Amino acid sequence: MAFAFKKTNYISIGKEREKAAKGEKSISNIPEGMWMKCVNCGETVYTEDVENNSHICPKCGYNFRIAALQRLEMVLDEGSFEEWDKDLTTTNPLNFPGYEEKLEMLHKKTGLREAVLTGQGLIHGQKIAIGVCDSRFLMGSMGEVVGEKITRMFEKATGEKLPVVIFACSGGARMQEGIVSLMQMAKTSQAIKRHNDAGQLYISVLTDPTTGGVTASFAMLGDIILAEPGALIGFAGPRVIEQTIGQKLPEGFQRSEFLLEKGFVDAIVNRNDLKDTLSDIIRIHTAKTDRINTYEHYLKKNMSIANIPLRDKSEMSSWEKVKISRSAERPAALSYIHEIFKDFIEFHGDRCYGDDGAIVGGIATLGGMPVTVIAQQKGKSTKENIIRNFGMPSPEGYRKALRLMKEAERFKRPIICFVDTPGAFCGIGAEERGQGEAIARNLYEMSGLTVPILSIVIGEGGSGGALAMAVSNEVYMMENATYSILSPEGFASILWKDSKRADEASEVMKITAADLLELKVIEKVIPEVRPVGEENFMDIIRYMRCYIKEFLAKYKEKDSDSIVNERYERFRHF
Repeated sequence: MAFAFKKTNYISIGKEREKAAKGEKSISNIPEGMWMKCVNCGETVYTEDVENNSHICPKCGYNFRIAALQRLEMVLDEGSFEEWDKDLTTTNPLNFPGYEEKLEMLHKKTGLREAVLTGQGLIHGQKIAIGVCDSRFLMGSMGEVVGEKITRMFEKATGEKLPVVIFACSGGARMQEGIVSLMQMAKTSQAIKRHNDAGQLYISVLTDPTTGGVTASFAMLGDIILAEPGALIGFAGPRVIEQTIGQKLPEGFQRSEFLLEKGFVDAIVNRNDLKDTLSDIIRIHTAKTDRINTYEHYLKKNMSIANIPLRDKSEMSSWEKVKISRSAERPAALSYIHEIFKDFIEFHGDRCYGDDGAIVGGIATLGGMPVTVIAQQKGKSTKENIIRNFGMPSPEGYRKALRLMKEAERFKRPIICFVDTPGAFCGIGAEERGQGEAIARNLYEMSGLTVPILSIVIGEGGSGGALAMAVSNEVYMMENATYSILSPEGFASILWKDSKRADEASEVMKITAADLLELKVIEKVIPEVRPVGEENFMDIIRYMRCYIKEFLAKYKEKDSDSIVNERYERFRHF
């Protein structure tokens, strides 16, 4: 049956009631519930202002906890929700005293039978399965019914090939159900694995709070994990940690922003933007991957652009090109991404340790075709370069890149990589976290990906740090880019014990696009009639977009085995 949404003011604290509790005399006859107090900043605000702002405090931006039906009203098309499995009730597996009476009391108070609503609905016309936890019902804890409803939702979504969106909000496993509650963690995770193996999308949205057994099961298993600002997210709650280890936790610990920094969340999304963000992610993931013309049709249409003559390589020395490739005036990867592709949505983190600013990645479309885009990103200012580590990735950057590549393979999206790095970061922390293993793992895993991979060197292509994003079916280079075993300074220091001979080394090393095209290390050179800059950037964009579309048209006609074998043979002949 379809749900009729009803607005509920569930957290209102009237200003007059606050005064009455303090024994103060009322100075005006203000209707009860007209005002409420923000539990974060302590300011008193109009209840109506909060409700009209998606239950966000207009003073500090705090996201109040909201009821499941309110959440459904915010993210689903009006009148589209149909509930599933609404009559499931607990069997009280431990015969816990007073438990059934507690559940009945909560039912009367909230109108809910359990701590989660599941069903199907539409987001901007796109059909999804959806589950929403409600903290008003035993703090959203997961017992046998919550686990069963979520499991059934994934099973039905798998059968009907539906994306799943879950809004997690929970204190964790339900104590009154003991070990039976613990088993729900495994049961829901198994259902998600089957949904994943069937190639279906799961988006997890973490809200305040998401803790315990829910965090350690379905909440953290999304293909994409989003979070609301300031949400408490963790396995052991702050009080448990403090009582166990006797330490005061730092400010911001276990909040959404902390998890984004530590690599466990793809993005923090404002509540007012959630519906559109979910819609865009679902649309790109479920779009067909064949919306590019055939290769022959494409070549006929674009032949004039595809055969732009290159400048004679003798016009500029290799060392001059090295300096150009390193120039701070040269556009960085995100500039190309935003101009070439549409609908780019950036995802963060390696789901293991951190989010490396030196590598950016996400999903986008080109000519209506969904693609995964991953790039090494340098900064334009000192502040940006500190965030981006001057384009030198750490292990978590390569692991983030690989995570996005594997996700692209699941959804059969081509992968476009932009290479621009002096090399992988060499430092104590990087070595402790396995820099060599991370690069090696990329080389290993990329070799077997069943979707086409194109890498474009737009600036520096430094050593294994560049190769870890260039085990591709084809590699293109901009005319003034470089690609080398190490820097010319390093080469000269090692072989000649004199780093000042870097200019001489750059000639010997054969590191320019023209050199590497002759060596068949790359397949194409993207022309720069003059070094790319603000005045000719859009010309370069047209060339690059043309070459990428040509690549996609060529490889859309190949099956998975051919794609993998051709990549293998590409490197086998060296």
